Order: sequence, then structure tokens, then C-alpha cells
Amino acid sequence: MRLALGLDLGTSGLKAVALDERGRKVAEARAAYPLHTPRPGWTEQDPLDWARAAQEALKALLEKLGQAEVVGLGLSGQMHGAVFLDKAGEPLAPAPLWNDQRTAQEVAEIEAAIPREELIRRTGNPAVTGFQLPKLLWLRRQHPELFRRVYKVLLPKDYLAFALTGAWASEYSDASGVGALNLAQKRWDAEILGTLGLSEGLFPELGPSERVVGYLRPEWARETGLPAGLPVVAGAGDNAAAALGLGVSRHRKGVGSVSLGTSGVIFIPLEVPTPEPEGRVHLFAHADGGYHLLGVTLSAAGSLEWLRGLFPEVSLEALLREAEEAPLGGEGLLFLPFLAGERSPYLNPHLRGAFLGLSLAHRRGHLVRAILEGVALSLGEVYRVMRPLAGAERLLATGGGAASDLWLSLLGGALGVPVARVTGDEGAARGAGILALVGAGVYPDVAQALQATAPTELPSPPAQPGMEAYRPGYARAVEKLLELY
Repeated sequence: MRLALGLDLGTSGLKAVALDERGRKVAEARAAYPLHTPRPGWTEQDPLDWARAAQEALKALLEKLGQAEVVGLGLSGQMHGAVFLDKAGEPLAPAPLWNDQRTAQEVAEIEAAIPREELIRRTGNPAVTGFQLPKLLWLRRQHPELFRRVYKVLLPKDYLAFALTGAWASEYSDASGVGALNLAQKRWDAEILGTLGLSEGLFPELGPSERVVGYLRPEWARETGLPAGLPVVAGAGDNAAAALGLGVSRHRKGVGSVSLGTSGVIFIPLEVPTPEPEGRVHLFAHADGGYHLLGVTLSAAGSLEWLRGLFPEVSLEALLREAEEAPLGGEGLLFLPFLAGERSPYLNPHLRGAFLGLSLAHRRGHLVRAILEGVALSLGEVYRVMRPLAGAERLLATGGGAASDLWLSLLGGALGVPVARVTGDEGAARGAGILALVGAGVYPDVAQALQATAPTELPSPPAQPGMEAYRPGYARAVEKLLELY
């Protein structure tokens, strides 16, 4: 049996899966590492912790595989982080992550040097505090002596590729989250970098997601038990890889995805790079050779988890049952899910959440119901911005919140699109493994790999009728909140 491995370098830990040729999971292993927050708004990790976790997970995974032949290894991971390396490949500092907020001054510097409209036209996005490009400017401003020693700046999963193979390489999907990739040309934008006083040489070479970037080093073979010389495939950023794991691609027309994880994410494939003119949703390259729109509600299942923490004596299942007993609209109760600021479509990190319309008649079930409806309405607003550029006939749901029929029903009503589950949910690690199957030659291209490995779709819960009636009131409430923040 030929197997491909997929690694997903997440924020809280690393997941490794082994897939057979049909994309079915044979085994998995996990390893954890710490998240450091040395100052308010800062989040960072030690790249050496990622490498240790990868060795640990790969060794544990291989012990479960017996005599099966491993033909390739694909990579995925959290986007936007910055690993600053010297010429010997040693990290010069901890890596600031995707949710690090230290770069507000550098974002202002970028937008002062390059008009916002031009930046969106070239890269698909405005300058964003979490992206990699402002992190490099921050290092130059705050630690010029370290900046002078930087030989390459890599994204998190690309650092793993370097550790595994010695290659300085990236691919288009993850690179499009740096803030300096010309999307139409799929190359580093020399004009943007030159305007900011940066060299293209700081960044790795680019290519497709399914290409082999190198081969497993002997020392990694000794530590993990994998064969030296195993092909290592470039992979994809986590959202693009997770979409491939679902079979969401330009090769399957009319299919998008929606994730109800800590954040809520709508993912719609595109054939050509078509940015939203105001940058209210992201435009990135997809791992299938095309592009995709990405809209994010930062506190989706995270909002429900916050409320659950206020009632530790009650199970989540009990809270959801109470929500089912409350009527649609919660008898006038509305929740705005901006507990951690908001990404799409408001791009406002200072927004804060709110319950509106509370009365003495409301009970705990009303609060839970309001959160489910508020997140659905929030994602509905995201989709309203995306739909003129690219729509979907149906969305495939993933994440912990997708286990709730009630939530999917509300979401289908708010978006006006059927929302269905699929069998299995290995997320980005599965997508990385599918890319490894292509890189190893099991499939000739990504399109055929997706056709052979697409998961089975399950019936959609019927959309909740009447959700659209609450959209105008929700939109007015957000307008009032934006006046405060």
C-alpha cells in the first residue's frame, strides 16, 4: 500500500496524517508546542519547537504504519507568520504569528508609500497587521542589527520544508498572504518591495503547490524512521489545503466551503484574480492553480465557547438544546459577534461584541440562540460582499460548529445557500497529503487527485426560513456599533 503523509503546522499544535491512494486516513499523530504572548497584542512561537514537534509526530505516525510504502510528504500550516533566518538557516528571533498585532505603525507606513487601491489591485489585499510584510518592516525598525543578518524570511510551513530538506522555497497560496505577491503574475512584486526598501532576495523562490521542493535529509530520516530522500512537496497555506481536503476547487464548479471553527471562514474558488475593490474580503492564490476569495468572522464558534465558559456546570449539548427551544429571533434578542474585533467586511480590530434587546423575559437559551443567529448573520454579511465576485451553489461545512443541525440550518437561511457536511474532516493535513500524492506521481495533476479523493457529501439540514428578515436589523445595529468604535 502506497501512502502519502500530510503535516499541518497549526497555532496550538502540529497534526500529521497518513492517507492511502484514495485519500482515506490510515493513521494520525499530533504534537504540541507553546504559544508565547510576551506583550499585549503580541503572539509568537519558536520555530525550533515546530521542528521538534514535526519529528515527534512523524516518528509516532510511522510507528503506526507497519510495512506500508511512504511515497511523499506534503506541508500545510498557519499563514502570515515570519521566520527570520540567517545564512546558516538559524532563527534570529521568535516568529510573530498571523494574529500578532504589533505592526500598526508599519501598516501605516506601507499604505503611505503605496496607495491602498494599488496595493489591493496588485496583491489582492490591503496592508494587514497580521501579514508577513509589515513584520519584516517592524524588525528593520525595532531591531536593525538583527535585520542586517536576515538572509531569508520564510512562512511557518516553509520553514519546516527548509528544516526537512534544506530548500528555501514557497508556493503561491501561502505566499499570497505575505502582502508582497503580485497575484496576476505570481511573482514577488519588485515595485512594492523596492518602494519599501526591501530586496526580493529576502524571499524564497516560488512555484506550484504540488511540486517537490526537496528530499528528506538523512538526519531527519534517522530521527523519524522515514526513508532518506523522501520527496517533500511544497503544500499550501492552511485554508487552501483544507479546501483541497474537501474537494473545493475551481475544478468543481459551484462548490465553496464554510468553516465554523473558532473563527468562521467562507472560501469561494475563482479562476482569475478578482479583488474586492475595498479589500473587505481577502483574495489569495489557491493550491489548485487558481485563486480564491476568503471572508472571515473572527469569533464564530469562539463566541459560543466564550458563553459556554460562563456556565461551566452545563454541557454544550444542553446549551444547544435550550437554544432549540427558544424561538427564531430570540424574542427581540440580537448578538453582534465582535468579541475579538472583526476582519470581514469591516476590517476593524477595535470593534467589540454586544447583546442588544435584553429583557427580563430572556433566559440562557435565548443567549445561546442569539449567538448562533448572530454568527450566521455575520457570515451572511461576509457572503453579500463576496457574492458579486464569486458565488456558490452549495457550501461544504467544517469545524466544530458544523456538528449542530440548528447552526447549519440558520447559516443556510442567512446565506441563502445550502450548507452540507462531508464524511470525515482531517482539514489542512488531508489537503497537504493529497498534494503529496500528486508530487509523488500517484496522480498526474491536482484535478485528477481531487476527483479521486473528494469526500462524500451528506444531506443538508433544511435552511431556516425567515433568517433574511433579520438581516436589515442586524446591519443597522452594526452601523451604530461602528459609530462607537
